[in-house]
Amino acid sequence: MAERPEDLNLPNAVITRIIKEALPDGVNVSKEARRAISQAASVFVLYATSCANNFAMKAKRKTLNAGDVLAAMEEMEFEQFLEPLKEALDVYKKGQKGKKEVSEQKRKDKEKKIGSAENDKSREEEEEEEEERMEEEPEAENDVEEDEVEN
Repeated sequence: MAERPEDLNLPNAVITRIIKEALPDGVNVSKEARRAISQAASVFVLYATSCANNFAMKAKRKTLNAGDVLAAMEEMEFEQFLEPLKEALDVYKKGQKGKKEVSEQKRKDKEKKIGSAENDKSREEEEEEEEERMEEEPEAENDVEEDEVEN
């Protein structure tokens, strides 16, 4: 858990960016107002997390999931946020799935590359062994001919 209450606050840069996106151009927000919004957002996040944790505990789980958060929003009477949250969750899942597919494809390509490099290496080793055998065979034939000449 946080050692100081300030540790629970959201980063100021994030709060400032959210405020700017929410307000029309040309609207200024004082430092005190940004600080108040930051503290209110932190309290909201903590409250939502606590409610979601209650749902997870009732289900005898230690990990919060998206369903817990959605149920918490409903319990907190923020039903108007459920649809936007579900849409954002779907977008997030699609993004994660896309990233997973890309990384899986990269892994497969890398394995193919390594596999083909190993095959190339095996082929080179086989060719070298074949060359060595070819060089040794004429010597063996010469030994047989020398034996015949001596007899």
